[in-house]
Amino acid sequence: MDSLALTKRIIEILDNKKADQIEAIRVHDVTILGDYFVIASADNTTHVRALADEVEYQLKQEGRLPKSVEGYQTANWIILDYIDVIVHIFHEPSRSYYNLEKLWSDGTRLDVKEILGIEE
Repeated sequence: MDSLALTKRIIEILDNKKADQIEAIRVHDVTILGDYFVIASADNTTHVRALADEVEYQLKQEGRLPKSVEGYQTANWIILDYIDVIVHIFHEPSRSYYNLEKLWSDGTRLDVKEILGIEE
């Protein structure tokens, strides 16, 4: 599975688990950290953990394990590092504070609604 396909799969998993404000940014041309960032949020830390657990579980079933997982204890910002795709799952107040979308605005945003097949 290439990095774009993995990004799309992660978006689908997060959407199925009712994540809020899912965004995906292609950062390949602006950083060596990875090809894509997927950013999502939830209203409470229990939901943040549930989202991270679901992504990790579903991808493990498909033979993909994260290189590392950070932030699980506090669940204000959980990072799942799949090397080419880095997943950021925020408790909403932390997402607003860190504002990764602005920080990585030089990247190219993917149309998440199109990926999910949502017509506007």
